[in-house]
Amino acid sequence: MNTPETITFKTSGTCCKQIQVSISDNKIVDSVFLGGCNGNLKGIKNLIKGRDIDEIISDLQGIRCGEKNTSCPDQLAQCLLEYKKTCGKVSI
Repeated sequence: MNTPETITFKTSGTCCKQIQVSISDNKIVDSVFLGGCNGNLKGIKNLIKGRDIDEIISDLQGIRCGEKNTSCPDQLAQCLLEYKKTCGKVSI
């Protein structure tokens, strides 16, 4: 396993204000959500650990929270999409 790369993503439109994700070999190693619904975000953290980022994007992109146009899962997908665009070489 390669050394994990940790990225930080400032969310938009959610109670969670920031997501920090560690990625190695295209898989989630760890994640931290700042703010938001504590229990739900702990659940997401456990469900994504060890999974391929492309699968996570596919599963979570477009999920909405109530009347909002986004959600914490959708923001995680946006974070991972941005990571893929930059190949981890540029701070997000």
